[in-house]
Amino acid sequence: MSEERKSGGGWIRSLCCSILKAGHIPQHVAIIMDGNRRFARKMQYSRVFMGHIQGFDKLLETLEWCLDVGITELTVYAFSIENFKRSKEEVDGLMELAKQKVTKLLDERDLIMKHGVCIRVLGDLELLPPDVLSSVARAVNFSRNNDRAFLNVCFSYTSRNEMTHAVRTLAQGAADGMILPSDISEDVVERCLYTGDSQPPDLVIRTSGEIRLSDFLLWQSSYSCLCFLDVLWPEFSIWNFFSAILTYQKNYSAIQEARENHAQKLEERLYQLNKDCVLAQLDERNKDGVDLEDLVLEYGRHRKQRVEQFIEHIRTEHRLFLERVSPIC
Repeated sequence: MSEERKSGGGWIRSLCCSILKAGHIPQHVAIIMDGNRRFARKMQYSRVFMGHIQGFDKLLETLEWCLDVGITELTVYAFSIENFKRSKEEVDGLMELAKQKVTKLLDERDLIMKHGVCIRVLGDLELLPPDVLSSVARAVNFSRNNDRAFLNVCFSYTSRNEMTHAVRTLAQGAADGMILPSDISEDVVERCLYTGDSQPPDLVIRTSGEIRLSDFLLWQSSYSCLCFLDVLWPEFSIWNFFSAILTYQKNYSAIQEARENHAQKLEERLYQLNKDCVLAQLDERNKDGVDLEDLVLEYGRHRKQRVEQFIEHIRTEHRLFLERVSPIC
């Protein structure tokens, strides 16, 4: 139970939730949880990763806030690949802390299943120590069939690594004959990202006062509302959270218009791609008097079928990888 509720402030919180729900609630919120080390120094903790401990606790509290207000997906930046360059003591401490916190999530299994929360860990998981990877896999495996809410933890992650991985996956798929090079388009690249099962975030929050994305969801946040807060992550309060949602609501119309324009242009580019492929085939076959529109639609259906089979293949490969790491009992 949160401190606000313990102290009797629950009715104020409930009232604010009700007011916010009168407007548009973001369905997917992403957070760069920044400021743990500065918080540790501010509090004069003897060890830096004490700030990270409170940061992990704040994550669970924030997930509760999301569920209360009706946000169904939360994505957080927990550990960048760049963080492996920090001191061995801090990295080892963070890895041990991650294992402990994942174990804590496993201890809350009944609560997670009750709320239907699906836990997904996104990033280059093969960079993780075996014991941490095993714990992560267990958390992902036991909750993978839940679909009422989603907690995406970006761990061993950078956006550049994510995009590179997507390109390599597509190149391998083309080399193996699962897709054609001409099948590769913006929408297919997006589905091959670690976040391929998610919609782009509606709202991206960064704490600590820094005004940059630091290699987090660079592709996905092109049409998101960005909110930079001058508060350290462990001190992030529900009022900061409500303030960010209000910022999203103020900018909702402009964000939706930009997204709709982008979706329309994407559809037009995809149609043109299919049309170009059909025209190239017609040139080769030297056929006249054909119904071009019907051929374009037919080609589009075949292309979609190839892409869907390929996406299902890479999802299955990822699932099997996690099951090998931590078999489901």
